[in-house]
Amino acid sequence: MDDDYIERYSRQLVLKEIGGPGQNLLSKARIAIIGAGGLGGPASMYLAAAGVGSMTIIDNDCVETSNLQRQIQFSTSTVGKEKSRSLSKRLIAINPSLDCKVINERINKENAKNILLDHDIIIDCVDNFETRFTINDLALDLKIPLVSGAISRFDGQVSTFLSTKDSPCYRCFVPEIPPDAETCSQLGVIGATAGIVGSIMALEAIKIITQAGSTLNGKIFIFKGLEMISKTIGLPKDLKCVACS
Repeated sequence: MDDDYIERYSRQLVLKEIGGPGQNLLSKARIAIIGAGGLGGPASMYLAAAGVGSMTIIDNDCVETSNLQRQIQFSTSTVGKEKSRSLSKRLIAINPSLDCKVINERINKENAKNILLDHDIIIDCVDNFETRFTINDLALDLKIPLVSGAISRFDGQVSTFLSTKDSPCYRCFVPEIPPDAETCSQLGVIGATAGIVGSIMALEAIKIITQAGSTLNGKIFIFKGLEMISKTIGLPKDLKCVACS
């Protein structure tokens, strides 16, 4: 560690739960960010700032004006440009030592394994159930920890799935696609909620990497912004789950 490195991460290095060993683990971590929007932006920016060594940004959308209200990694000048590439540039501006790979594709059953292989953690920031199911199934197959978040209106939730034999998976929580599933474009969302939930997702990833504290494995963190309350509830493994049992 040179002087610049120590200065950059000084506020983390003094934490007994992180220190030099934890910072070294962060520098070697390889994280896949699926979805470069409202959750993927804050999650990836905090991970880049924390010193994560390698990230892959996966998203096939372009920045739209309606994104700017909550996706603060973008600006008016990036409207019309690829989200994945624009976010990558933002992350490298935050931390020039970051190795950032861009994949301008939508994750699906055909390409997911090749894209997600060789990552240490998957961060699921997508907004549709079909893709979440694909990500969950691949995380189980590859035995890669998965951090999943979702937002709607003023509310959000986060859970961590360690993809181990005894842990629940996302489909223990949502076994089938809800018939009335709606997206943020239909329900609306307040931008600050994306920042709160995305930041918690980054914190979960940091704890997994450094083995600091306890994670949300087997639990769901629920945030309700209008009431300004939060709670954490247990998520037991479904012994009849179609994905993990």
